[in-house]
Amino acid sequence: MPPRNWTSPIFVTLFAIFSILVFPMSTTTLTAPDRSRSSLLASGMAIIWAIALAKLVFHIYFNNRYGYFRDEFDYMSCGDHLQWGYVDQPPLVPFLIHICRAVLGDSLRSIRFIPALASSLLVVQTAALARELSGRRYALILSAICALIAPQYLSNGGLLGTNCLEPTFWMGCAYFAILAIKRNDLRCWLWFGVCAGFGLENKYSIAVFGLGIVVGLLLTEQRRVFLDKWIWLGGLAAFLIFLPNLLWNIHYHWPFAELIHNIRAEGRDVVLGPLDYFVQQTLLVNPLTAPIWLTGLFALLFSKRLKPYRVLGWCYLVCYAFFFVSHGKNYYLAPVYPMLLAAGAVVIDSALSGSAVDHEKPRTHLQWLKPAIAVLLLANGAYLAPVVVPIFSPEKFLAYVKILPFKIPVMEHSHARAALPQWYSDQFGWKEIADAAVVAWNQIPPEERGSDPNKACGIFAQDYGQAGAIDFFDHKLGLPPALSGDRTYWLWGPRGYSGNCLIVLGDRRERLEELFGEVDYITTSADNPWALESQISVNICRKPKFGTLADLWPKIKRWR
Repeated sequence: MPPRNWTSPIFVTLFAIFSILVFPMSTTTLTAPDRSRSSLLASGMAIIWAIALAKLVFHIYFNNRYGYFRDEFDYMSCGDHLQWGYVDQPPLVPFLIHICRAVLGDSLRSIRFIPALASSLLVVQTAALARELSGRRYALILSAICALIAPQYLSNGGLLGTNCLEPTFWMGCAYFAILAIKRNDLRCWLWFGVCAGFGLENKYSIAVFGLGIVVGLLLTEQRRVFLDKWIWLGGLAAFLIFLPNLLWNIHYHWPFAELIHNIRAEGRDVVLGPLDYFVQQTLLVNPLTAPIWLTGLFALLFSKRLKPYRVLGWCYLVCYAFFFVSHGKNYYLAPVYPMLLAAGAVVIDSALSGSAVDHEKPRTHLQWLKPAIAVLLLANGAYLAPVVVPIFSPEKFLAYVKILPFKIPVMEHSHARAALPQWYSDQFGWKEIADAAVVAWNQIPPEERGSDPNKACGIFAQDYGQAGAIDFFDHKLGLPPALSGDRTYWLWGPRGYSGNCLIVLGDRRERLEELFGEVDYITTSADNPWALESQISVNICRKPKFGTLADLWPKIKRWR
């Protein structure tokens, strides 16, 4: 599919549609106190939307600096095989990228438009949370700036994946929880359930957020909502929306649970101690915003002003404890911070301005701190942005890293060998691997290139990155779909290939000679110094010793 111009009106249309989905209740009737401040809030939100638009343009500009990310090949491959679930993810992102590619094409800017849009709208969501917590103009702007500069949310805006939509759904649920409490409109719990249901179709971790909300409700005066039908209808809505993926998991014997168990058993992830885990949380959301979200957390837990929303404070503690005890990666908790930033911004604004609720006199001698804080945050955000946004070339990035006052976190032991952090190194080397597969394919005689997979030569890759790169780069050259035992590729099976002839990428020759009577080395993918996966060997294998590929298939399952 040819790439489309990113300035096309279709982007504006998608932006508007996404806004309606994220804020379906933002146009509800204002209460009397809200009406008295409506002009001020409208002016503040206009600034917020300008910040969000600037963030969108920023991501669109930088989103094609390096290359396609490993996981992006997985989402696109799954998008080419639409179904209700996949081994490592629910179906929402593959479905969305299937639609996006059909409309916008295959360019980097096209496939990363969804994350750019979602990350930009998170700025608006954060400010909307501050508004519903009775925040004034500066609180909205401060919360939006915090969401703007957070490294994790900047990273989310530059890579297609479930992480980019995750904060949107978490904070959508938080938004409706706040509305239900603030306006005593229990129907909002139905919308909470709808948002949670779609969140489950994006990433299962939102179930932890839901658990946190339930615990928070039980531990506060809001527990009375369990006596009302709307929260149960919300739970039913979430269940029904999630049901197709649940049935898919049951049908395939819980592949995601098996995958997570294997990862844990292998010890692939870096396990963090209590102090390191907390420190990395501050790095994810920007160290200078830590006083703001910590203020928000303590205000939600202890302040009289935010007492009605104490459920959100308990929710954070539950989520933090769950991910830490279960040795989750540091970024698993990242989607929860916008609500704490919003609460903290409201409290800080009141401290600097005087509380309108308590009719305090304006603290004019502290007003200079407001622009000072905003400028300091923006400057620090610009300073840290190259850590997660490919602003520099790899060479300049490595020089830049040397002047940072901290080490970039490593989330998996295998990532430590790369020159660049994993979110950058996994954007290099894939075209070279696909090109090496083409070299081998060009040596296959015509009689082994037919449309009958039982007689034709197949291409076998070791992981979904290699397989997805071949499917993405080489399908226009007439190469067959790649085979692999990794993740959902294994579920797609051998696709009728006999195994009499296979182009095999990346396996040891000793292992191949155990499986085939004839192994011919063809080439090695060109070295890319920035790639996490580089110099992959390519062999053409014939005369299988295992019978047919269908006989071998159960033994090559690779879910880890």
